[in-house]
Amino acid sequence: MLEQGMTRLDLFLARLADFRPRAPRNGRSISVLPERIHLLGAGGAGVSGAARVLVAHGHILSGHDRAESEHVKLLRSIGVEVEVSPQECARLPHGVQLVVRSAAISLQSPAVREATERGIPVLKYSEALGRITPFGRTLGVAGTHGKTTTSWMLYHALRGLALSVPDGSLPQPGAIVGGVCRKLGSNAALHDDGGWFAVESCEYDRSFLNLSPHGSIVTNIEADHLDYFGDFEQIKSAFARFVERAPVNGLLVLGPDVPRSVEQVARAPVWRMKRDFDVRLKRERSGYFTFDMGGPEFEVDAVSLAVPGSFNALNAGCAIALAVGLVAREWKMDPNEAAFYAARGIEQYVGSQRRFESWGCHGGVEVVHDYAHHPTEVNVTLEAASRVFPGRRLHVLFQPHQHSRTARFLAEFADSLRRADRVVVADVYGARAHVDGENAASASDLVDRLRAANVEARCGGSGRSAVEALCEGLSGDCAVLVLGAGDIVDIRDDLIRELARRRAA
Repeated sequence: MLEQGMTRLDLFLARLADFRPRAPRNGRSISVLPERIHLLGAGGAGVSGAARVLVAHGHILSGHDRAESEHVKLLRSIGVEVEVSPQECARLPHGVQLVVRSAAISLQSPAVREATERGIPVLKYSEALGRITPFGRTLGVAGTHGKTTTSWMLYHALRGLALSVPDGSLPQPGAIVGGVCRKLGSNAALHDDGGWFAVESCEYDRSFLNLSPHGSIVTNIEADHLDYFGDFEQIKSAFARFVERAPVNGLLVLGPDVPRSVEQVARAPVWRMKRDFDVRLKRERSGYFTFDMGGPEFEVDAVSLAVPGSFNALNAGCAIALAVGLVAREWKMDPNEAAFYAARGIEQYVGSQRRFESWGCHGGVEVVHDYAHHPTEVNVTLEAASRVFPGRRLHVLFQPHQHSRTARFLAEFADSLRRADRVVVADVYGARAHVDGENAASASDLVDRLRAANVEARCGGSGRSAVEALCEGLSGDCAVLVLGAGDIVDIRDDLIRELARRRAA
């Protein structure tokens, strides 16, 4: 029943503005998983999100990680005992019935070996995720770029649809995403029974093949993770197997550049951008776009995004398409009405941590951090920054991610970074590094390429030395972009202190 004097739209907007994550409900446990679970790499982006959902379902969790982090603090705040030590010990807590390990934990780790000796099952995170997500209600979001943002946009679109019914009878959606939603302050959102569930679906290690999505989005497919896949054909093959998993009564939404060979194996109906639906950019204000959209039996006008970049209009279009295509059909909503409420939901999304995340203005210098670690991501992030900070010099501190990726994309990284006025290249972050001499590149290799292209560039080292190298060249009205998927995020406090010190001096 509507509150007195309020229209349906008034009530919807009021609910949408009251954006609060639900508290864990401590309900029944997930039947396919035992009660007591130990997490290895507990502070990982995916593992910690899954842990939040497990705790909400009444599971008793413990864990280990090699370093303190915000994710570890979040787990402790919801009652998970997490041990932090540089070296993983073999000791498992009493009563553990299952061990879940992140992709960074090998089968040779002491705790995994001890679990095996004791007959305790061990699952990779991706395998556990396939058991946690609700069957028939899971929506997978895959792609080389844009997975995190599109996953949260899909969640927001679904939330807008659920809140559009005045009596609150539609179940709330949930999500597990590899990045923290700024409004929720979490990398997971709890769902009601029967609610849709958005899941970021990673292609590395073919992890997404452990999911059984009812509907899927593939934003784009490019060459990446070649240390694992070897070549682009293997990448396309993995994505083809992923899209096959959506059933005939589901829906597959594709970005405009997804290879036709991937689409051809789909069992579910396919909506492809620029063929079955389109996104039309309408206006821009300092890098933030408003767009109109049309699709099968629906139109929606003036969707205004709170995250910058024209590429995010494409991400939002994919999220709206999947939400409308599935929810309007299931809940028998008018597609135009469904698109309206899905769009209003997406307008509430203000971004994720490490995705064009503002670190504030310090000493007159605007600072933004982004997870960009592929040439395409670096390119679009710099394009967005040039629109958000028009007329300002752009200084970039870039941490390459993996020696093998840096070697394979050396020319492409140099081309993408040419948009910057000045580049400081930190030491390569060596996660999953495959340094074999022939397929490895260093920060100095990238600096040499940039200088050859007449870009002001220098090596920065790591940590504090990278901050000092960056700040030495700052002058006038400028902006700083800190780019990379590794531990470059840890320089934040040092950078802010150094900028404050320079201002005081």
